[in-house]
Amino acid sequence: MERRKLILYISMSLDGFLAAKDDDLSWLSIVEKEGEDYGYTAFNETVDTYIVGSKTYEKVLSMTGGVFPPANKHRCYIITRQERDNENGVTFYNNGVENLIKALKGQGGKNIYCDGGAMVVKMLMDHNLIDEYSISIIPIILGDGKRLFRGETPRIHLEAISSKKYESGLIQVHYKKK
Repeated sequence: MERRKLILYISMSLDGFLAAKDDDLSWLSIVEKEGEDYGYTAFNETVDTYIVGSKTYEKVLSMTGGVFPPANKHRCYIITRQERDNENGVTFYNNGVENLIKALKGQGGKNIYCDGGAMVVKMLMDHNLIDEYSISIIPIILGDGKRLFRGETPRIHLEAISSKKYESGLIQVHYKKK
């Protein structure tokens, strides 16, 4: 049996931001193209568990009228510092992200999908828990906002798996941990 992998599958601006000031994500729409999902549907078939931070969770709820779409397809874990009752088909988890990932990797199933935010990515990187990085680089320089990689993490050596340029200018890079 192949071991489950934790895959960071996320978008960022060319200058490394995943959100503009005030959590604005409208800039992501510059690469929207009918019939093009940049491999998202195929990727989603390889995962059955979804992890995201509480700020990202709240942002998604605000954009979707209180619905959390990943909960329709995946087991969802929201990483938070607070104790919260489960809601919207998600589990709130506040007991050390490394404990959760170790437990999930020990279970059978498909891969594990992390969609941010930056604090969760940093915690995962601090413990070297991300197995693959699939990053869609949006052709825009934001100049300011929320950085995907916050810094002050241990050095992590990666091996390139693939890269693909799309007509919209989006470039998707895919790396795995060495």
